[in-house]
Amino acid sequence: MNFAPRGRGGGGRGASRGFSASRGGGARGGTRGGFGGGRGAPRGGRGDSRGGRGGRGGRGAPRGGRGGARGGAKVVVVCSLVVLMPYKSNCLKEAFPRHSGVFVARGKEDMLLTKNLTPGESVYGEKRITIDTPASSATGDGNAVTTKTEYRVWNPFRSKLAAGILGGLENIYIKPGAKVLYLGAASGTSVSHVADIVGPTGIVFAVEFSHRSGRDLINMATHRTNVIPIIEDARHPLRYRMLVSMVDVIFADVAQPDQARIVGLNAHMYLKEKGGVLISIKANCIDSTAAPEEVFAREVQKMREEKIKPKEQLTLGKYKFSL
Repeated sequence: MNFAPRGRGGGGRGASRGFSASRGGGARGGTRGGFGGGRGAPRGGRGDSRGGRGGRGGRGAPRGGRGGARGGAKVVVVCSLVVLMPYKSNCLKEAFPRHSGVFVARGKEDMLLTKNLTPGESVYGEKRITIDTPASSATGDGNAVTTKTEYRVWNPFRSKLAAGILGGLENIYIKPGAKVLYLGAASGTSVSHVADIVGPTGIVFAVEFSHRSGRDLINMATHRTNVIPIIEDARHPLRYRMLVSMVDVIFADVAQPDQARIVGLNAHMYLKEKGGVLISIKANCIDSTAAPEEVFAREVQKMREEKIKPKEQLTLGKYKFSL
């Protein structure tokens, strides 16, 4: 599928491209990937209920995630719509019903959202929006009952998958109830949004090699029970065969020279027939001496050899990633 690799920079010569592919032929072809992110945890403090040192946001004020847009009448959430325009557009003229589980908020700023699987909690200090939704039932006195639904803002400058959606990907294969193998999960920034999309009936198998990032990933997974963190090397898929079932989608963002081979190995073991593959490619991580166009062409050929049929290719150079 598509997206820029997990690097500390995007654009320029090493700008990544994403491919959207499905498994074709008789073999099981596929890929996987992953993203990274940070945390926005509350700090805690000495303030008491009367104010004092922590009353107005002193030492007891939380650091993470609550700031940002507010819900209510000022924000409208458009279900299952994806914006095909720059992220901070002030004028949303067009939106297409495309990716189930992905939403758009229309307000002072248009924002890409996912429905928060754990309301009241942020993962990396992202903004959250609460919307009052009228319920179908009413109370005995005839008054309508409203429920509050919380959404998390999905920043395309921190997630290659979000950038690919805004770039116009036709199919990300990730939807409610899907099983996803995410290679290169890092700290779990994008993984948390994928978990929101697949919902409580889906599963995200998140593979990350780094133990440092893996600790953050595990902490995130303690609150999102549909995420199974796997601290292992994606080059050896047999090592986690007891944890991973057959999956509908593989997302790969491992930023390694042999990324296509890694994706192929995992796809042959775990991807269902006609499953989807999303792969983020960073040219500099594969061959820093060749032109990016040559690198991308070679990677496409390698995927074809793995029985993966590329369907879409997207350049994410305009997004400067901060992972």
